[in-house]
Amino acid sequence: MGIVLRRAPGVTRWAQWSWTVSSILPAAAQASWQLLRREGEVAEFHAATLPLELHRSEAEAYRQGLTAEPPCLYVVLRESAEEAAPFEVTLVTASPFEAQDYADSGEELVEKVAMPEGLVAWVRDFTLGHYQEEHFKKRRRDKKDIGLREDGIGDPRIVQQSDVYRSPALTRKGRLQ
Repeated sequence: MGIVLRRAPGVTRWAQWSWTVSSILPAAAQASWQLLRREGEVAEFHAATLPLELHRSEAEAYRQGLTAEPPCLYVVLRESAEEAAPFEVTLVTASPFEAQDYADSGEELVEKVAMPEGLVAWVRDFTLGHYQEEHFKKRRRDKKDIGLREDGIGDPRIVQQSDVYRSPALTRKGRLQ
């Protein structure tokens, strides 16, 4: 997947540029910050090409992502120290759960971009082939009586020298509480 980043002038004096992921290029060749087009101060770059990996264990997440309108891919970006390449494209995923994990860390920027139609069909076919609904399994309680009380254990009003639940300070003579 080729990741296209758009650079536009910032709207505040604190941000010189505003960066967004503008599109995805399926089956793109390798590129590293190749300029695609420039219109005035707005420029689009083919920042990187990454594989989109789908895993059987995440089929439920892909199914959840396909229910969004429109279905989306998530691109994870990390800030870079280089001026020529201000972001390092880390990951492209179809899983909204994985994207949420990266967004929660606060160290990466997660951008949402609409999935091309052919890619929607491919992800849907993969998801239908590998999704297995997890059946609800009711747990049974233990037969042990959890309300069972042992008389005197932990009760400071009953004098017992071998009570392991009592503080050693309370066993001193004349100090029961």
